[in-house]
Amino acid sequence: MVEPGQLLWTPSPERIARARITEFRQWLADKRGLKFADYEALWHWSTSDIDAFWQACWDFFGIEATRPATAVLGKRTMPGTVWFPGAELNYARHMLRHERPGATAVLHLHERQGLQALSWEELAGKVRIIATQLRKLGVKKGDRVCAYVVNVPDTLIAMLATTSIGAIWSSVGPDFGTPGVLDRFLQLEPTVFIHVDGYQYGGKPFDRRGEVEKILARLTSVKHVIQMVYLDAANPRRLTPNTLYWHELLDHPPVAREAFKYEEVDFNHPLWILFSSGTTGLPKPIMHSHGGITIEQLKHVAFNFDMRAGERLFFFTTTGWMMWNFLVSALLSNVIPVLYDGNPAWPDGDLLWKMVQDAKANLFGASPTYQSILEKNGVVPKERFDLSSLESVTLAGSPVSPECQAWFYENVKRDCWIAPGCGGTDICSGFVAGVVTLPSYAGEIQARCLGIAVNVLGENGQLVIDEVGEMVVTQPAPSMPIGFWNDKNDERYTETYFSDFPGMWRQGDFYRVNARGGVYVLGRSDATLNRHGIRIGTSEIYRTIVLVPGVEDGLIVNLDLPGGRFFMPMFVKLKDGVTLDDELVKAINNRLRTEYTPRHVPDKIYQVPAIPYTISGKRMEVPVRRILAGFPLAKAANRDAMANPAALDFFIEYARTQNDYKM
Repeated sequence: MVEPGQLLWTPSPERIARARITEFRQWLADKRGLKFADYEALWHWSTSDIDAFWQACWDFFGIEATRPATAVLGKRTMPGTVWFPGAELNYARHMLRHERPGATAVLHLHERQGLQALSWEELAGKVRIIATQLRKLGVKKGDRVCAYVVNVPDTLIAMLATTSIGAIWSSVGPDFGTPGVLDRFLQLEPTVFIHVDGYQYGGKPFDRRGEVEKILARLTSVKHVIQMVYLDAANPRRLTPNTLYWHELLDHPPVAREAFKYEEVDFNHPLWILFSSGTTGLPKPIMHSHGGITIEQLKHVAFNFDMRAGERLFFFTTTGWMMWNFLVSALLSNVIPVLYDGNPAWPDGDLLWKMVQDAKANLFGASPTYQSILEKNGVVPKERFDLSSLESVTLAGSPVSPECQAWFYENVKRDCWIAPGCGGTDICSGFVAGVVTLPSYAGEIQARCLGIAVNVLGENGQLVIDEVGEMVVTQPAPSMPIGFWNDKNDERYTETYFSDFPGMWRQGDFYRVNARGGVYVLGRSDATLNRHGIRIGTSEIYRTIVLVPGVEDGLIVNLDLPGGRFFMPMFVKLKDGVTLDDELVKAINNRLRTEYTPRHVPDKIYQVPAIPYTISGKRMEVPVRRILAGFPLAKAANRDAMANPAALDFFIEYARTQNDYKM
């Protein structure tokens, strides 16, 4: 039995000496005359003297601006921070400056193909060709390029080509159904739509051309369609008169490195748009900047992943999760990302560990859910594979249990740095993460990330230590969003992050930070669902289920359980005379699976007499989740603030008598 807080790993003196964070501390001493007693002191400096810290990062990582900044901070307020005013740069140029003959840039594999390598020359050469062809199609700075694509090198090439000319990238995976795609991309009014014809998962083909036709029928802003023939090369089919095949775009003469001109943009110019679903309305289109992502990713890969040029990084992800953007951004540091497309447990549960062996991966990343699958299937990677290259494992996407961490030490590698982290689509990075120079304790994330002023607010709004409370960020950071797309006066952006605690960023998570700076993430404090590491907004679920005949209303919550497990029940109010039976359950689940993704499907559905609402007309998702988690009613809900207080009775009784889960 592993106890929370139990010491699991201590770095060796040699590991500490060669750490990138140690290198940075020595650089600060040599170049700035700054010395710090320990990491916690360094963190406090980085979040109090933020101008000095971020300028130090700029200089340490050698960020290049074609036009220099006039200051580190032009405007300091949250929201509305302006970073490095006047600076012009380009994310893709910073990445492709590592191009050199014979060197590997990317490793990749999928269900139908073993491990292959893409060289820097191939990557950069194809980016220049595609970027040139996009320009010839009339794509310009600020245009949106939206993609319905899989995790393969061509997708990376498309993203870099888009951003190299100042256009804005956004992608989702092809497991999304039509409504889920349209909820996102209709907001952006894209000029170009890139898509695959289908994909394979778990050995089964999924033809998505029918979905694409439905999507394109609504995306009337699209002028050019580009199809990647990925599933059915023997029977390609143009879906629109203006469809171009990906290979047709590539079939042009090479563009010399010195002849290609990047679109140098303002530090705060939009790079890509990621979507984070909220609890009301459409998914939020979160804009990140060229400069903010560049400096943040360089910092995180060095200080929280402890990686160097030429090392190999793997994280299991899809193109619809921010971890894809995070993974490929490792190229900024000349770190080699390993891309995998397919089911991580097919045909064998240890497939990805063979990949670690063959790719000689140095860092392996996955969600805690993946570990539970391995344990359930009896997979012991160290018994079958050569994992000598593996130095660290990072776990992200949901709270990590002490048992989950211990499992990796017991079954993967004893002398390995197991480093949980927690971040968000909102900043496309981590708030808290591993630091290789610190000991690792069970159930604990080692530290708050440098430059990210993570604090915890207690019940009375004061900053607390060693108490559970709301996680807030009290100082701006460069990779915070530059706003939401088409958000008048930043109204929705402000409402999302700054309305509860003015001047502070509210993430919507419960944290506890102990005296030594270690962090415990205790789940969501708001109604957003965290499902297998992917955050899902409830509003898109509600819009869908009421389209099922017989369903009048619903409420859904997700519970974080011990051992990295989840339980996501849905409660439905049905129309008069309708009873919840197997056929209706099947109809609800199929609708959610088809129109969105399998992650949207609840674990169990219950019929209730009424859905609880506040007097102001809001579903009481958070109070219900607290009741199901075992909170006493007095701390979970205020009946006086309810429109229908009796609606809670079902949930109180269910929490008392259920056998579906154990907290």
